[in-house]
Amino acid sequence: QLLSPKVTSMSPLELNSGDTAWMLTSAALVLLMTPGLALFYGGMVRAKSVLNMMMMSFGAMAIIAILWVLYGYSFAFGNDVGAGLLGNPGEFLGLKGLMAETDASYPTMAFVAFQAMFAIITVALISGAIADRAKFSTWMIFAALWATIVYFPIAHWVFDFTLTDDNDVVTHTGGWIANNLAAIDFAGGTAVHINAGAAGLALALVLGKRIGFKKDPMRPHNLPLVMLGAGLLWFGWFGFNAGSAVSAGNTASVAFVNTLVATAAASLAWLITEKIRDGHATSLGAASGIVAGLVAITPSCSSVSPIGAIILGLVAGVLCALAIGLKYKLGYDDSLDVVGVHLVGGLWGTIAIGFFATAAAPAGVDGLFYGGGFDQLWRQAVGAFAVLIVSFVVTYLIGLILEKTIGFRVDSDDEQRGVDQTEHAETGYDLTPIGALGRGLSFGGAHTGGATAPKNQEVKA
Repeated sequence: QLLSPKVTSMSPLELNSGDTAWMLTSAALVLLMTPGLALFYGGMVRAKSVLNMMMMSFGAMAIIAILWVLYGYSFAFGNDVGAGLLGNPGEFLGLKGLMAETDASYPTMAFVAFQAMFAIITVALISGAIADRAKFSTWMIFAALWATIVYFPIAHWVFDFTLTDDNDVVTHTGGWIANNLAAIDFAGGTAVHINAGAAGLALALVLGKRIGFKKDPMRPHNLPLVMLGAGLLWFGWFGFNAGSAVSAGNTASVAFVNTLVATAAASLAWLITEKIRDGHATSLGAASGIVAGLVAITPSCSSVSPIGAIILGLVAGVLCALAIGLKYKLGYDDSLDVVGVHLVGGLWGTIAIGFFATAAAPAGVDGLFYGGGFDQLWRQAVGAFAVLIVSFVVTYLIGLILEKTIGFRVDSDDEQRGVDQTEHAETGYDLTPIGALGRGLSFGGAHTGGATAPKNQEVKA
């Protein structure tokens, strides 16, 4: 119940400035993760697609923030209107009534801000699966539709807890996974990572393979950007996980340490796997292992011990390093391994709670290896696969409708030329010598609508 915007007892509480400061700081850290993701993804694509890749993350920041205020928070945290599937869309429309409301040790608006960042990055994560070949305008429409139809309701399932007053009278009814199923997902293994991973797989199938997939080299164009992005993700993820305690106390501290060691273990495991398999430990592997560990520990950081977190991270590093090769065997083109890292890592981290959870951790639940039997394990599995199936099916339908109506994939000429130029009239790097542009520089500089040089002098990445 740590993710609820209110406490289970409705007795008035005095605002705690420390909790409020931690919530707002964590929200800022989670927002920083999306530009970090943009750098991570941007460095992994070819030079001709870097701006488009980064714009998909920045576009998600813009549109999801608005939708969250208009109705997204109400969809996710409004009082349930049917079987734990959806919050009341009109209860907090435009965040009405929340600016002065507080039933916890922090203002409700602090929780609104914190959860907004989760919605933003979940949408942005999907974009890595369709790098190099998506229309930006359609992506923005997809982001709005997907957040509305998929993310907001699933956030209600996972993050919205039923509340009671001092007389045990229910004052707020939440989502089915959090309450009826009682699966543990501390910070979003299901709602964020499994959700985004399944959606990424669905979109990759709808858009099809990139031109030259499995034939042409499609190596990352800028590995320093990838490592910088991974570092920012790790930094921001402490807000993601430890911030989900919604207070500056013991639970946040345990989540912080578990996030640190699971991530470190996963990065090491990925590097060892690469060394054994390929003979080299790479910077891309180190960065990818970091993300795999962060994904896996997200649902479980409040329910496992630090030793359990290390084991969980080690397994995640190996699993995800091996899983990224599935796209070549199965024939789907998940450009930046959203499926291999976020779907597989999210599944492992969510289900592993059923094995490694210990009642000594803040969540207070024992898994199979700690004498708890299979009870928590089946709950974790049901929650994980329910989100996977719903997200995949609904995303596939949304993507297919957009592709068949307004078009989602760019045409082959534009794809080969590069989506930076065709979608944004820009290039990530000005590689043309100054003398070659000549008088073209007099047309203007930045923000001139691509008029810095005559069309016949466009730079090809």
